[in-house]
Amino acid sequence: MALPKMVRVRQRFSRPVVSDIPAATRATLGACGHPIRGGDVVAIGTSSRGIANYATIVKATVDHLRELGAKPFIFPAMGSHGGGTPEGQLSVLDHYGISEKTMGVPCRATMEVVQVGDALGLPVWLEKGAAGADWVCLVNRVKPHTDFKGSIESGLFKMMTIGLGKYKGAIQYHRANVRHSYETVITEVGREMLAKAKIAFGLGIVENGYDETAHVEAFGAADLEAGERRLLKMAKENLARLPLSAFEVLIVEQMGKNVSGAGMDTNVIGRPSNPHEP
Repeated sequence: MALPKMVRVRQRFSRPVVSDIPAATRATLGACGHPIRGGDVVAIGTSSRGIANYATIVKATVDHLRELGAKPFIFPAMGSHGGGTPEGQLSVLDHYGISEKTMGVPCRATMEVVQVGDALGLPVWLEKGAAGADWVCLVNRVKPHTDFKGSIESGLFKMMTIGLGKYKGAIQYHRANVRHSYETVITEVGREMLAKAKIAFGLGIVENGYDETAHVEAFGAADLEAGERRLLKMAKENLARLPLSAFEVLIVEQMGKNVSGAGMDTNVIGRPSNPHEP
């Protein structure tokens, strides 16, 4: 059978890049007006996704806090990922180069949670170890979600909802999405977490279409919601997309949970998924 004529196409996307990631991270943390002071115990929530330069950004966050005289520790804020076990979640972080050896601070994990508030008639859960700290901070990429569209999608608010809630929260909130919608659940639970959980700051990361760090920016609790909405717009502007709106065959070279919950970034391939359909 004769194959159809084929043409090799190379795409070029906008390519903003942070040249000195540690310096940029420390600078934005110093400028965001967070309340952390010397002696404070600070829980740093970290993600299960494959984020560019993530270990470098987390280490710069640790260094900033230690320079203040604070006592940071790292914990996985990843819901039920890593097999839903403390050991599995620490293993995920280690795979990304985040460990006690590389970060120079404790890495602690538990699946236990405590209730810190209520939203949409549901309890709001916070990882027990983080709840015992003086402050909680978040480090996560902000990007379009693969399952829904809104003004807040995948990022710091989602980490406050699904991530900090661990397995118990992840199950509860994913079920609530069917009734209330993803964006409503993430927004309302995130707002309650900001009000009740001593969130000191959120550090948002935006990537360009080449999976490179395009922007890092920290927000204090009062500015976090507006800041994340702005970063999501930036992330959408920098998103890689295929050059055609319709085609017969798409071959994807790699997929996995480190890319997205759907295995592939459906915003890139142009085929949104619906988790409520078989």
